[in-house]
Amino acid sequence: MSDTTPELPPGPDAPVTAPAIGRDEWVARHLERRLPPRLGFLEERVRRIPWWAWLTLFVGAACLLPVFSSSGYVRRIGFDTVLYMLLALGLNVVVGWGGLLDLGYVAFYGVGAYAYALLDSDHYGIHMWAVLSIPLIVVIGAIAGLLLGLPSRRLSGDYLAIVTLFFLQLFQTLATNGDQFLFGAGNVTGGANGLLRVDPLDFFGKELAVQHNGVFAIGYYFVGLAFFAVVFVALHFVNQSRTGRAWRSQREDPLAAEVMGMPVNWLKLMSFAFGAAVAALTGTLFASLNASVFPLTFYFVLLITVYTMVILGGQGSQAGVVLGAIIISVLLELLRDPGHARNLFYVLFGVGLMVAFRRSVRLPIVAAALIGFGFAAHAIAGAIRHSWVAGTAGGWVSSWVVVPAQLAAWVPPVAYIVLIACVLGLTLLRGWTRTVALVPVLYLATFVWENVMLVKPEPTRYIVIGIILVSLMILRPNGLLGEKRVEIV
Repeated sequence: MSDTTPELPPGPDAPVTAPAIGRDEWVARHLERRLPPRLGFLEERVRRIPWWAWLTLFVGAACLLPVFSSSGYVRRIGFDTVLYMLLALGLNVVVGWGGLLDLGYVAFYGVGAYAYALLDSDHYGIHMWAVLSIPLIVVIGAIAGLLLGLPSRRLSGDYLAIVTLFFLQLFQTLATNGDQFLFGAGNVTGGANGLLRVDPLDFFGKELAVQHNGVFAIGYYFVGLAFFAVVFVALHFVNQSRTGRAWRSQREDPLAAEVMGMPVNWLKLMSFAFGAAVAALTGTLFASLNASVFPLTFYFVLLITVYTMVILGGQGSQAGVVLGAIIISVLLELLRDPGHARNLFYVLFGVGLMVAFRRSVRLPIVAAALIGFGFAAHAIAGAIRHSWVAGTAGGWVSSWVVVPAQLAAWVPPVAYIVLIACVLGLTLLRGWTRTVALVPVLYLATFVWENVMLVKPEPTRYIVIGIILVSLMILRPNGLLGEKRVEIV
């Protein structure tokens, strides 16, 4: 007889790296290959915490915002962040779960906003209760999603993107010119002037205050959080249902899903409908708070912003897209102010160097060389002509980066082109040659930031977010909390 006992299957407390049924050892240790072992182990442990615990903790912490800040500006940013979170959750249904490249998503946001403005404003004299108009608008949004899905249910990839982008352009055209020729119905959308005097949310005859003494009323923030919690829970259960599993199957391989008997075309229509319904619901919150709706709100820039949130947080992950929405919303506001933008830039600058070199001995060498190069360049420029370093900059930056008192018109485009050329040139170098060449290129980047980008904060903030997104996609292609997939890297 053998004295060995049969090996029992791993229990719930077994190490997360242990192989299990349906998962071989290589896949089990995938996180260790992508991350340091301790970080991979920590991430697995964090993922084991129930979703409802995370949601409860998050909503509870978000409700404490008024306690920590009485600023109307901060509270309004909090409300706008909630809107972004809702939009990201809706887009995640279409893109993250359904695997459909929908470039017309923002149009459904506009459909909800305009529908609320028509049902609750002086435009037609209709002042419907919000408890009646909001469910009706959600249904209208779902129907609009179905209508968009009908002609595009057999399309995929670039073809689907083109059709949905046409839908967005069609909506923008109708909204902008809806005061003249919208099917002979007269002034429907208000045209470029939009719809004004939209009613605030009205629950059983009691209006929700928009402002208190000229300060943003916190009631809207709490209502938005309540809507977010309901949508998050509803979508979670949908994702765990047969429909959610079928969405993911269709996303991975539509042909295989159809062979297995799944109604692929109907699944596409459902993903369009669910995403459009969430976007329309978000539009009601937006229109009721701002008391007006304008067509310029629903242009392509907003679509790109929401897509950035979903990609950054991780497609397919509800918690991920919410985290992406929070990060992007906060960054967009921080980058409006030159002082905050400067601090953020140098923090990310330092973090980027540490991530790039990690434990390499080259990190302190590059840092010391960069600091010395900066002070030397500043001293040489000042010795040649004082006006070259007489510009205003914050704190220690003014004695390290060359900031001229007046920048010549040809400098910004030339600096951009040279910086891009140098970055591309670095990819062709190897070893210590690249390390040495990196120092002046990094200093050139700080020169461009201080003299060119900070002067124009509006385009700069989108450029910075784009750089962050590209960098993250290189380090973590699935996003911050995206669904794990085994990749060949």
